[in-house]
Amino acid sequence: MKAISIKRAALAVALGACLGMIVPSVATAQTVSGAVAGRATAGDLVTVVNRGTGLTRSATTASDGSYRLGQLPVGDYTLQLSRDGAALGEPVSVSVAVGGTTTVNLASGGGVVNLDALQVVGSRVINRVDVYSTETSFNVNRQEISRLPVAQDLSAVALLAPGVVGGNSSFGGLSFAGSSVAENAVYINGLNVTDMYTRRGFSSAPFGFFQEFQVKTGGYSVEFGRSTGGVINAVTRSGSNEFEGGAEVTFEPNAWRSAARDHFHRDGSPHAYASTDATSFTKTNVWGSGALVKDRLFLFAMYEKRDTDGNNTSSDGRTWFDNSGNDDFWGAKLDWNITDNHTLELLAFSDETETTQASSGYTWDTRTLGQWGGDTLTDGGGKNWSATYTGRFGESFTAKAMVGQNNQRAFSNSTLDLYCDAVFTDATYAPYLGQLNGLRAGCHPTGTAIAERDDTRDAARLDFEWALGRHLLRFGVDRELMTTEQSTRYPGPSQMTYTAYAARPGDEVWDGANAYVPAGVNQMLRARNRVSGGTFETEANAFYLEDIWNVTSTLMLNLGVRWDRFENRTADGDAFIKMDDLIAPRVGFAWDMKGDGSTKLFGNAGRYYLPVTNNINVNFAGGLTDEYTYYVLNGWQQQSNPVTGAPYMAPVIGQQVGPTDTRMNTGAADLRQSVDKDLKAVYQDEYILGFQTMINQAWSWGVNGTYRRMTRALDDMRLNYTPCGPTGSTLWPIANPGESLTIWGDSSIGCAEEGWITIDTANSGYRKGGSGDVVGYSKPKRTYKALEFQLDRAWDEKWMFNASYLWSKSEGNFEGPVNSDTNYGDTGMVQHWDHPSNNERYGSLFNDFRHQFKFRAAYALNEQWSFGTTLQVQSGGPITAFGVMWPGDTVAGGSTSSEGSGGGTGWLCVANCSGSYDQRVFEPTARGAFGNLPWTWTMGANVTWRLPVDGIDLSARLSVYNLFNNQTVINVHQRYESQPGVYREATFNTGTRWQAPRYAQLVVAWNF
Repeated sequence: MKAISIKRAALAVALGACLGMIVPSVATAQTVSGAVAGRATAGDLVTVVNRGTGLTRSATTASDGSYRLGQLPVGDYTLQLSRDGAALGEPVSVSVAVGGTTTVNLASGGGVVNLDALQVVGSRVINRVDVYSTETSFNVNRQEISRLPVAQDLSAVALLAPGVVGGNSSFGGLSFAGSSVAENAVYINGLNVTDMYTRRGFSSAPFGFFQEFQVKTGGYSVEFGRSTGGVINAVTRSGSNEFEGGAEVTFEPNAWRSAARDHFHRDGSPHAYASTDATSFTKTNVWGSGALVKDRLFLFAMYEKRDTDGNNTSSDGRTWFDNSGNDDFWGAKLDWNITDNHTLELLAFSDETETTQASSGYTWDTRTLGQWGGDTLTDGGGKNWSATYTGRFGESFTAKAMVGQNNQRAFSNSTLDLYCDAVFTDATYAPYLGQLNGLRAGCHPTGTAIAERDDTRDAARLDFEWALGRHLLRFGVDRELMTTEQSTRYPGPSQMTYTAYAARPGDEVWDGANAYVPAGVNQMLRARNRVSGGTFETEANAFYLEDIWNVTSTLMLNLGVRWDRFENRTADGDAFIKMDDLIAPRVGFAWDMKGDGSTKLFGNAGRYYLPVTNNINVNFAGGLTDEYTYYVLNGWQQQSNPVTGAPYMAPVIGQQVGPTDTRMNTGAADLRQSVDKDLKAVYQDEYILGFQTMINQAWSWGVNGTYRRMTRALDDMRLNYTPCGPTGSTLWPIANPGESLTIWGDSSIGCAEEGWITIDTANSGYRKGGSGDVVGYSKPKRTYKALEFQLDRAWDEKWMFNASYLWSKSEGNFEGPVNSDTNYGDTGMVQHWDHPSNNERYGSLFNDFRHQFKFRAAYALNEQWSFGTTLQVQSGGPITAFGVMWPGDTVAGGSTSSEGSGGGTGWLCVANCSGSYDQRVFEPTARGAFGNLPWTWTMGANVTWRLPVDGIDLSARLSVYNLFNNQTVINVHQRYESQPGVYREATFNTGTRWQAPRYAQLVVAWNF
């Protein structure tokens, strides 16, 4: 009795800590569930009871003996067959996974007849082959994850799935099946938490908050949309009738972390000083769960305290940063079984973060710390709410209603924002760094733009299931309203950034400027002014209809169609992009080849649409000022930081050279020349054929092939010629490159009469600056071909093993809405179509990793000791050379002063390169012409110890990530030229990113 009192008291403390954090306002969202289906005797009653909550559902078998119990919360159930009110046979324990269907065929006596097609773990049965699924997906729960060395975040879980690789550009992310990192969707309990501004990230929660994860890599149902990559579908934990609680402490001390290596360009200039970087991380997680009302009302709640400290050095070794974080988490899930047929779920969690970065002067050679240079404060994350009602009306009709809200904040400011301009030096300036006398350039601690952005997604949806004989009709509607409030400008009195770079007398300062670096000048400054802001909305609506038709007892067809509508609005609320009637058919089949759920042949074909992100609203509908001005750099002078007094070097700005480059500006007043009148949505078609079978109750294997094709892009593109003739100034409309473009023609662009004009951008739209030839843009194309093999040995309380091999090929002339080749992640506004030469060549794309091997295994030596390991091996991506010019043109396809701007061309100048444009000799180069990056491999290992005392659940798990401390290069500089014929000898094909060093983590957990 005393032990029970202590247990309940500890639970009350944990619940109270979490509930005290919850704001008493709620919005709502869709739940994520599974199903149990199979065959029995016609007219019998099949009943399942949730072992944790007592939730009970029943279904009468149809005349053909089939039954299905859907919309079941994830968890363990007891299944019982009854006839004429009397139970038949012994109850069967069944596991229900998120998004899956467990097949249990029952004999007339109530026993399981397809037991050979099921795996028995303890007293539970789990089917290894889901014969009701036509998609390619990967499921894993928190118990399985705890056996493996998997970093505690959703991305690490997704990387276990075949075909998922990490984004190797500066903006990271995940690439699913050859897609870019800006094409995925992430759901938590059915609430879409994907970053709505650039779609490269998502809201998240601690590992301990989740119960199960599903990673969809292709072929997903019409219920899911707005993604051409993959889907992460996560379900959080819930309370049960048993009172439980726990505490978990995670340690990642810097002493257990290997030092990163310093990296240099070929001329000895630094790329990154990283060997002194340090990070220490500790978090304490407390949770509690139980029934507030037995069998009816349940609560799970969690609070996590996090402490992060560390330091790093700037790439030039002149600034030292001390970093600290305050990103405590709280979250709770409330489940109300109003009756067995009506449930309500409420979810709330906060992933708000606040980080402080203090900067100081630093001398790398002597490891000497200088004076404090100011702090930078960054806020992120937000509060998220969801609620879902599920109602079952009779045995054949189920309805679900969900509303929810996802909030994300991005705000960065510094104590020196008002006083210090941002000053940088690029890689070309290395020979002149001695002029800085060991001091930093400029007094701003980071040079980061002052950006304040709040994103809010209001989501609502209705979903229905209606069983009609052999047909299960699923239909529903969903709506998302995504609102962005944003303002951005650079810090300092001038609100500009200044970048020093090396120049050659006679070089054009920017392509088309008709102005050149003066004689005797070899140092220049590039100044940039970028300002945007406003409040903007994007509305996405969808309707879907799906028929899951059991043609026979072993053949299922999935016939679905999804209708999408996207509308992007200006700050005044007017739609400037409207895409209607986007019809996405999807067809799939699954054949239970042996009739027992052990072997299936499946296939899927479908279309998937991608919406336009909110950053397009901000930059176009709000008006974007993005201007470059070029100055002679007349050396440096030492000054004192106005806040800290620390010395720094300020550039001496000389005469302006040439006019200001205003080509990137976009106006908000009249968007008829900024957006294609007939803009069409991006879509991808996908085809999958696969086979999966069980060898025995533990072992299974499978193979599948995937083909994806994207033939449309949506991006800003350079336009300087229309049917009216040359435009005078360059236009940058959002359009579908390679297709017809309709904008408003008037005198400002050379039209004698006002009216709509249409340009066939496959053949026109761009006039070369030299020859005057009018050309068009290459049609976009991206294809992905893959063949995947998997071998799986499921966990049986002793050991498990999984191995996969994926051969894939990703080809085309554009990656997607981001450009990893140049580390440019402004979604939908990258350089693919900034010049016709950017994408005229087809070939291997950035995310083309031809071979991928993934292994994971776990072994329990005894009840006290267990071990786990993961191994990922993949071939390197292609190395492509990008030039700056192409034949017959004076306008560069790649910036002649900045490596990251302008995209680059597929042409390299080989003769007469400093002469007139019409005398230059160019040679084309293919994508991947300079080979591939090296193969990479990383291995993780862990060991878990459990206290061998009955009634006490105490454990410690030590995990080591990248066990062998591989730090192989995973991305390189790919700009080959700085000027026509001028080889970037110091930087081309040198590293920009490397594998993260080895680190270790200790997790101590006590559950009661």
